[in-house]
Amino acid sequence: AVVRVAPRGAPGVARARPPGAAGGGAGGGARAPLVAVDLPSGVETDSGRVLWPRGHAPVPAARTLTFEAMKRGHVLGAGAELSGPVEVIDLGLAPERAALRDAAGADWAYLVTAAGLDTEGLSKRIGQHKYSHGAALVFAGGPGRGGAARLAARAALRVGAGLVTLVCPPEALSENAARLDAVMLRAPRNEGGLRALLADARLGALAAGPGLGLVRARRLVPLLLARGLPLVLDADALSAFAAEPGRLFARLHRNVVLTPHGGEFARLFPDIAARAGQGALSAIEAAQEAAGRCGAVVLLKGAASVIAAPGRPAQVVALTGGDAAPWLATAGSGDVLTGLVAGLMARGMAPEAAAATGAWLHGAAARAVGPGLIAEDLPEALPDVLASLLSA
Repeated sequence: AVVRVAPRGAPGVARARPPGAAGGGAGGGARAPLVAVDLPSGVETDSGRVLWPRGHAPVPAARTLTFEAMKRGHVLGAGAELSGPVEVIDLGLAPERAALRDAAGADWAYLVTAAGLDTEGLSKRIGQHKYSHGAALVFAGGPGRGGAARLAARAALRVGAGLVTLVCPPEALSENAARLDAVMLRAPRNEGGLRALLADARLGALAAGPGLGLVRARRLVPLLLARGLPLVLDADALSAFAAEPGRLFARLHRNVVLTPHGGEFARLFPDIAARAGQGALSAIEAAQEAAGRCGAVVLLKGAASVIAAPGRPAQVVALTGGDAAPWLATAGSGDVLTGLVAGLMARGMAPEAAAATGAWLHGAAARAVGPGLIAEDLPEALPDVLASLLSA
């Protein structure tokens, strides 16, 4: 139900307003803000889809009041924008506040909040050295394609990995050397040199995909997977296997995090994406089914990013309502997220937790920068975000 609230001091009481109806507030005056009770009318509880027939539209709410726990429709699909900021009213049943309930009341998804983050895994202590916080390798493409991987590498370093190395082809060495300082650089000349680099026992995580190139990705990804280390695969490392996704899935292990946006997800899981597009699956259900199929953690990126691991309840980082960060719609922001997840795994955080924490930090950094954000700003915003989080 959507209720039109009379402006303070106006005569009369709040009146119910039918979806799509026009008109002013109580007494016929100026338009007043709308408050939705439970969910805006016409929004499907589990998926956030709009259910009104063609030609009818739900009324966006200035805020939504719901009870005991948020529903999936508050953060998914059109429901995220239509709900506005959501306030959860305690009725005394005391469920977990971070649960995202479905229509039947099941809580197979959880909302990632600052209070639920592993701040111990983000801190550093006196007496530790760089290898106490892990080493990460980030793999880059050829000449003129290194910017995305450099963004990922800088993010991994900013989030606390002790040592981050960019690995590029020899012909891209001078370009990357001119742009890197704190990030190390290696350019193995053949597969033997690459295998020697991967054999370093101090390595904690790998990241590949941003700017990698499809041909290089098809050759490199199987070698990285064979090493068995925590690994983030994004962008070209996913699209390179669009014609044969089973070839990739057969090599994946539970220490792998895939970070597709909607287009990349559809290339790897076309049937799941088609059912989601038809409204048969919510984004949460789609990510869970994909994780079960491929046997790895799937971070399906969006305004509400879904983190799903095989056989586990999903987690959702909702950049909606008061936590919205629309400035992330800019080139390179996803590459930064790849680096955040890799850096956290290098520090020893489990893949699922690293994906959820990285996605939350990504949104918090975007909110800290605000309008005008470009991808390079995100790693630079992390020190203030982390300082605020660790001092809370």
